[in-house]
Amino acid sequence: MFERFTRGARDIVTGAVGHAERADAASVTEEHLLLALLDRREGRAASAAASLGLTDRRAAVEADLVTARRHGGLTRADTDALAGLGIDVTEIVARVEEAHGEGALDRTRRRGAGRRPFGRGAKDVLARSLRIAVGRQDRFIGDEHLFLALTACPGVVADVLAAQGATYATVSRALYGEGQGEGESDGGEGRYRKAG
Repeated sequence: MFERFTRGARDIVTGAVGHAERADAASVTEEHLLLALLDRREGRAASAAASLGLTDRRAAVEADLVTARRHGGLTRADTDALAGLGIDVTEIVARVEEAHGEGALDRTRRRGAGRRPFGRGAKDVLARSLRIAVGRQDRFIGDEHLFLALTACPGVVADVLAAQGATYATVSRALYGEGQGEGESDGGEGRYRKAG
């Protein structure tokens, strides 16, 4: 699959490994892929991120990611659902951190030596980027396909992106123009319709 990656997509994957190393993370995650994508200043994904204002709001994106890590990887939807049941996740996190130290629920901490594998979420993003490229009838996997995959894979990163206005539909329109947001997944089954 990696032979189909463009230079820009490879740079994002390499950058994600660098982010994981600097964070001393146990594995490369979809969060690291997003941060590496936001590092880029050229390419289709960088242009789309800038047009959606993500580049200017990077600090807010990073803050949302830190909050999700502190909450043990719960998405905003998870936290809201628990709040509906009367469970205050922020209060629970505060109590756990009071007893065990800041970041005690952060599951991304590195344990042991050796190279960092790609975590399940990052692998899912890479696989989804292939399916998106195939669905668009592209013969390559570019940074734009990775960006779309980050919005399409359920979880914290897609949740954070959506909160910043970067959904599959808005990213698709920023990349390909009006009428191109219809290429979304069909309910998470991993198949994509070619838009317009």
